[in-house]
Amino acid sequence: MAHGGYAVIDFETTGLSPAHHHRIIEVGVVHVAPDGTMEDSFETVINPSRDLGPTHIHRLRGADVRDAPSFAAVSGRLVELLRGRVLVAHNARFETTFLRAEMARLGLRSPVDDDGALCTMKLAGTYLPGSGRKLADCCAAYDITLEDAHEALADARATAQLLSAYLDADQDDRRWWEQWGDFAARAPWPAPAHPAADWLARSRGGTAVSTPELLDRATDHAAPLAGSHAEIAYAGMLDQALADGYLSLDESDQLHELARSVGLGDRARRDLQTRYFSALVDAAWRDGVLSPSERRQISAVGTMLDVPSSAREEALRVPRMAEVRAEPRTRRIGAGDVVVLTGEMSQTREQLEQRVMATGAQVARAVTKKTTLLVAADPDSLSGKAQKARQYGIQIVDEPSLLVLMG
Repeated sequence: MAHGGYAVIDFETTGLSPAHHHRIIEVGVVHVAPDGTMEDSFETVINPSRDLGPTHIHRLRGADVRDAPSFAAVSGRLVELLRGRVLVAHNARFETTFLRAEMARLGLRSPVDDDGALCTMKLAGTYLPGSGRKLADCCAAYDITLEDAHEALADARATAQLLSAYLDADQDDRRWWEQWGDFAARAPWPAPAHPAADWLARSRGGTAVSTPELLDRATDHAAPLAGSHAEIAYAGMLDQALADGYLSLDESDQLHELARSVGLGDRARRDLQTRYFSALVDAAWRDGVLSPSERRQISAVGTMLDVPSSAREEALRVPRMAEVRAEPRTRRIGAGDVVVLTGEMSQTREQLEQRVMATGAQVARAVTKKTTLLVAADPDSLSGKAQKARQYGIQIVDEPSLLVLMG
């Protein structure tokens, strides 16, 4: 059976959970071919007939959706964009939950449950070991530009590029991906009969959102939390809930409900929240100092997450390990080494890759904790790969230095 490709989706919503009557307010869809090539993209804002929730995050206001179609009016085209394709999202459980809820409101059944969509956040554990779970963190490992975060189409495009990078890593054996194609081809999508309306893209030109200092920096650099898929999904929801530096009572209730829905008991949830808090604190201490603002935010986040007061106090007074410094490399590269290239150099990428592989070393596209050397056109580069390498204590060298290390 021919693989129908992938439909990468992202939703902006009024809140965290449809069980609390939250709705989808923006849809972004990107079609990706079976080989990872971007094919087309689609977007629309949606009038949810209610308040829009955290407008300072998604930057949508009443005027932006006043003339927008309802979900019912876009459901027919949306289903056709998804039909026959593998559904993909970053933290896919969030999207599949909202999609099921919106379709259920129309008397329709979504054929995709929580395990029926590919999740690029979960797959990061395989393709980006040691990386953080946030979309921005995964994109940085591949030098994928994430612009206009918290716009549905921008996030969907970045996720599509991440998917393409994963596919490229498996280009010699895609049997697992082909099985997903067979599964998607059999998915029984319904045929919505609601009157259709034209899709309406958001009006651009707004200003970027300023995210609280600690959460913006710390969640990008925090070490990934180990645990089950349920725990990782819950941590992803914590990222989203705390994106504005504030956890409302409504969001807290939604998180508790989510924990129950994925099988996390109260004890497991509290333990996960404490580990999440500790990871944020470790990241905040990376420069060896906490600013007054960071101290206030650590206290606030700890309180939001019900972290014991003793742990909150310790977080403020115990110095943490600063960023790891890479030791200069003296031995030649060879078998067991993983080398990543970034930037334009005098030799073509293909030529350098062939020379590196001739030493017995492996060439990878993304910087992870398994990377042993990053080769950059500019060792002082501020690219996502370079920042990741510095975070992990991986040496960065230029092209001439690489030639020396290859002998």
